[in-house]
Order: sequence, then structure tokens, then C-alpha cells
Amino acid sequence: MSTTPRSPLRSVVLVLAVTVVLSAALTAVQVPSPVLFAAVIGGMAHALTSPTPLALPGWGVVVAQGLIGITVGALVDLATLQRLGTEAVPVVLVVVGTLALSIGAGRVLALRRDVSPTTGVFSLVAGGASGVVAVARDLGADDRVVTVVQYLRVLVVLLTMPVVTALVFHPPSGDGTPGEAGAGLPADLAFVATSLVLGLLVARLVPVSTMSLLGPLLVSSVLAAGGWLGPVSVPTALEWLAFALIGVQVGLRFTRASLVSIARMLPAVLALIAVVVVGTAGLGVVLTWLTPADPLTAYLPPRRAGSSRCWRSPPTAAPTPPT
Repeated sequence: MSTTPRSPLRSVVLVLAVTVVLSAALTAVQVPSPVLFAAVIGGMAHALTSPTPLALPGWGVVVAQGLIGITVGALVDLATLQRLGTEAVPVVLVVVGTLALSIGAGRVLALRRDVSPTTGVFSLVAGGASGVVAVARDLGADDRVVTVVQYLRVLVVLLTMPVVTALVFHPPSGDGTPGEAGAGLPADLAFVATSLVLGLLVARLVPVSTMSLLGPLLVSSVLAAGGWLGPVSVPTALEWLAFALIGVQVGLRFTRASLVSIARMLPAVLALIAVVVVGTAGLGVVLTWLTPADPLTAYLPPRRAGSSRCWRSPPTAAPTPPT
């Protein structure tokens, strides 16, 4: 690390500049979660080049976790929940199987001396990478390792998805099914504000470390399922803000020693990712046996850890796996 100190203002400017420029570049080449990736590198750009301490305020991390929870909760759809109710047993079996496979792979990774059992499990749990990264540190995991491994898994899925889809599922080509019209920016902002305020109030009342994400998620799920504000969503700018705050928090904690340690574990990580990907594909096959889901739709849910969007009518274009 450089011994040249950098003023706090210059440090913040460096982190912001790297994050903004790299976000635009990664978005242009369609990298998943480009803002989070860019923010991690932005934080690293300072952490690895100056001894000047820099950290996000605690409230910033709490707000970011809340926004990510609201983003997930906004996906809840009443019709989808009703359909899941009729197929609850096979869905639960697949979700439990996915978790068991993820936990097993994580415990194998934790056989390394430089990986704790909690870090191993969080790193290899399938689906919901952004949410996992957001709460990893609160639950005792090394969020640096979790971030690298989770998004390496996402990259592997993205690179293999076109090949698997074309060779195995042969979906019809097309432009996809148009989504519903949104409720509008005022309704979306009201949805976010209500979910965040009430969710963080719940988090203060319930002494659980991850409630800053789970509280807003629960409130937003109820609001989205109820449909009182229409088909609401989190404005893109607020999603970017949440990913940027989480990414910078992780990036600022990197050291050269941690980078060397992560690089050494990559061969084992790639092997375990392959096991998880193949195993969840097998669970997708089981889902086709137990439900009316078509093979391509069934192939995706294990990677989304039960995300409700998997159970909506599939588009004619091949769906994009989540981050």
C-alpha cells in the first residue's frame, strides 16, 4: 500500500470518479450489477493506494440495505403467490434442496483455513447475490470474499446461459412479452418512502442484525402484493444508490493481503461453482416432474432462490438470470 496519505475530500472524489466512470463502462458492455461492481473497484482504488482511513457512515449502509430489501419486495405479486400456494410442496422442496446444496458447497470451501464456515456458505448460496452481499458482514461473513465469489458465480451463469438455452431448451425467438405499465414516479417514491420508514421502524423494534434489509422487504412485499399503489417498483436511481453504497463499503475493506488470499482460492471456488450450477440444474429437472412448469422456466428458479418472477408467464425471449 502507498504510504502517501490522501485528504478525505480527495479520497471521496477518487472513489466517486472511479465508480461513475466504471459504472458507465460496465453498463455499456452489459455486465450484471455494474454499479455494485464499479463501486467495489472505486472503494478498492482508495483502499489499496492510501493509508488514509475512509468509511461509510452507518446510516448509509442501513439505507442501502433497506433499498435492496424494497427492491426484492417490489417483485411480490399476488397472482404469483396464489399460484405458488397450489404448488407449495414441490417449490419448497426445490428451495430446500438448493439451500442444502449451497450449504454443502460452502462447508467444503470452508475447509480452507482462510475461509470461515459462514463466509463459505454465504459465498456459494445460490440466488439473490445482491441481498447476500448486503447482509454478509452483519452476519459475520467476510463480505470481500462473498462479493467476489457471488458475482463470479453470476458471471459463470451468464456466460453459460446462452449455450445451455440454445442447446437444451431451444426457446422460440422473439422480442419478449411487454411488462405492465408502471405506477409512475410519484407512486414509486411513495412506495419506497413508506416501505423504508416503516421497515426501519420494524428493524428498531426487532433485535435481529439483518432487519435493516428484512424489515423494508416485509413492508414492501405487503404493499406490492396489496396493489394499493399500482404496479410499483424502486426507481433505477435509488437502486443504483443502494448498490453503490454497498459496493463502496466492501471495496474500502480490501487490502493487498486479502486480494492475494482470494486469488489463491479461485481454483477451488470455480470447481464448487460448477457443482452448484449442475446441481441446481438437476433440481430444475425435478421441478418439471413435480409441477406444470416448462423446462426453461424450471431451470431458472433454483438460481433465483424461489424468486416470484420465475413463476410468471415466461416471455418468448430467453430470460436473463438474476444477480
